[in-house]
Amino acid sequence: MGVRFAVTGGREGWVRLLLTAVGVGLGVALLLLTTALPNALTVRRDREEARLDYTYSQTVMPKADNTLVIADIDTTYREKDVRGRLMEPEGARAPLPPGVDGFPAVGEMVVSPALKELLASDGGKLLRERLPYRIVGTIGESGLIGSAELAYYAGADGLATKIDGSSVARIDRFGNPNPTTERSDPVLLLLSLVVFVVLLTPVAVFIAAAVRFGGERRDRRLAALRLIGSDGGMTRRIAAGEALAGALLGLVLGAGFFLVGRQAAGSAVVLDVSVFPSYLNPSPLLAVLVAVAVPAAAVLVTLFALRGVVIEPLGVVRTARPARRRLWWRLLLPLAGLAMLYPMIGKGRTHGDFNQYLVTGGVVLLLVGITALLPWVVETVVARLGRGGVAWQLAVRRLQLSSGTAARMVNGIAVAVAGAIALQMLFAGVESDYTKQSQNDLSRAQMQVSLPSGVAVDAAAAKFDTTPGVRKTTALSGTGIGERSKDPEMSSDLSIGDCAALRELATLPSCHDGDVFVLRGAEYDIDTPKLVAPGRKLYLDPSYGSEHSSAVAWTVPAELKQARSIEDPTGVRRGGVLMTPSALPERAGRIVTGVVYLSLDQSVPDVREYVRNTAAKVDVESNPMVWAASEQSHRFTSIRTGLFVGATCVLALIGASLLVSQLEQLRERKKLLSSLVAFGTRRRTLSLSVLWQTAIPIALGLVLASAVGLALGAVLLKMTAQSISVDWASVLSMTGIGAAVVLVVTLLSLPPLLRLMRPDGLRTE
Repeated sequence: MGVRFAVTGGREGWVRLLLTAVGVGLGVALLLLTTALPNALTVRRDREEARLDYTYSQTVMPKADNTLVIADIDTTYREKDVRGRLMEPEGARAPLPPGVDGFPAVGEMVVSPALKELLASDGGKLLRERLPYRIVGTIGESGLIGSAELAYYAGADGLATKIDGSSVARIDRFGNPNPTTERSDPVLLLLSLVVFVVLLTPVAVFIAAAVRFGGERRDRRLAALRLIGSDGGMTRRIAAGEALAGALLGLVLGAGFFLVGRQAAGSAVVLDVSVFPSYLNPSPLLAVLVAVAVPAAAVLVTLFALRGVVIEPLGVVRTARPARRRLWWRLLLPLAGLAMLYPMIGKGRTHGDFNQYLVTGGVVLLLVGITALLPWVVETVVARLGRGGVAWQLAVRRLQLSSGTAARMVNGIAVAVAGAIALQMLFAGVESDYTKQSQNDLSRAQMQVSLPSGVAVDAAAAKFDTTPGVRKTTALSGTGIGERSKDPEMSSDLSIGDCAALRELATLPSCHDGDVFVLRGAEYDIDTPKLVAPGRKLYLDPSYGSEHSSAVAWTVPAELKQARSIEDPTGVRRGGVLMTPSALPERAGRIVTGVVYLSLDQSVPDVREYVRNTAAKVDVESNPMVWAASEQSHRFTSIRTGLFVGATCVLALIGASLLVSQLEQLRERKKLLSSLVAFGTRRRTLSLSVLWQTAIPIALGLVLASAVGLALGAVLLKMTAQSISVDWASVLSMTGIGAAVVLVVTLLSLPPLLRLMRPDGLRTE
């Protein structure tokens, strides 16, 4: 009967049903999206593994009818990764990479749709110079990890002579040749678990608030049912049925929102992460859980809300004046949460995994505790607010009459902000464990280009000298040395460069072309003093194990100079031998590998792209690298990226749900607002009163959220055995974002507010 009452209850019933359904639908859509994220991440990982082309072996596979030589020529364009491969099939049965229908010929390439679009645009001009291949096809979805991924496969020849087991390899199939299960990091698992809990809890809070939209009008309609003979129990069952109808319609709308959002996700890029719509398939079990839990929660929340309402006949609705809200039981929720987390304090990453049930329960209780404490805080503070202007008095009086409604509007924001603060503290606390500080001296160079064996480093440096934005080049090449050509017992390093380049590595007494220096003062160099002696025969580029030996003999000259090692551009004190170019044996030029360090003028637009283009012209297998002050763990970065993506979705939900809730509140006060205007109240005053009604609860909610977030963050840090430190900038930014969302929602609700103040608002059906 309640369902029928909601559907056939006239215009008012339909509006409330629609508002409830939209609020629930937004929450359901985000729940479905969140339950689909694990599957999306799994699909991305599986597709990444399915196209792996590494052998992880020092043994070169023999050429056969089913082998393919493939070269890794990844690059970067304006901070976006571009996955590139050169392919040379060696037989009719050579394996095709996933998503590719046929091998491109030499000078041709197949590209991802996103790369094709970029190359055709004006913004892809510099990249087009780097990829001088003709596009003959596109890579299918099965060969990409995201809709916005930039990737290509190009045809090539002569790759077999460049096989080195790393950047160029011979394979007979794509995929991980040695699939192993990586040992899980307890702290990273904790981070992942807390991220999901923090993202989902505000959604559940919003769904609970959505089923209570239009509560005052609902109570008046229920009073009419009492007048025609309905008793209290039947009235509550009807109310539950009405809530059930809104929740069921919300499930339908939520599924629709999810499908629309899933399709839109195919064209969205968040923090360089993209997915195909097909990736976002919720787990059937989790989807069923959402479908059952949401209607059940709607009914329970409605019955809980009616516990303090007395619905009488004759159209009279009297809210039973509750006793002053008690604090003691509201404190039990966060205290219980702390009690669940307490046994894991000090566990760290060395004592096994964290108990996921205790972590989930503890974090949920702490966050849900905000929703229990906030009504008490709002009621207590508002009751003590003093005098003020008309707008202030209207707002305060409204809050004093319905502090619970105001708190419900803010609950979701408060929970989201508290969770975000706790996560920011946790991420900041453990970040140093997953971040490696670089030793590179960024004052001497900002990029380096590694060259393949046999490429003349001096000629390459000359090309970089003419590249726009390059201030200085330091060209060095090198190889290993040993006392035997194969499996030497002692080994050291050989660095080759002109005198200016060698002075970047050591303090030289004097230097002329043809000089050779032995280094002193290097780190961990114990073999050089025993290995390098005048007149001794050594071998450049000795081989190990089953590797083919290409070593070149070299006799240490009698005139061997001493040099003191200093930190090179990479921040390392090198050991071994320094050699000027003319001292290098004639046949050794093909076995040394070169590197060019580049000092850049960062004010030149796209200077890095010019360097990468020059590197591609020097040799397509050149590897340009941009130096950074630090490097971060890929898994840690992935979790942080997931947090930002999820937080963006949650903030969008928060804004949309708050707007729906605000519009519902204004709709219920339509007659009151029109009456105040009719009595001469200025519209500006009423607009300010609405702003105060939103600002006061949100200020209290953010203060409470900050306190709970700091407490939860401190506990999580102690669980990971980290010292407690508060990143106040992050705390202020999180609270500021929460306040900004509410401010935007309030501003968006002002135009409807002005329309509701018209005189026709006094009409009654």
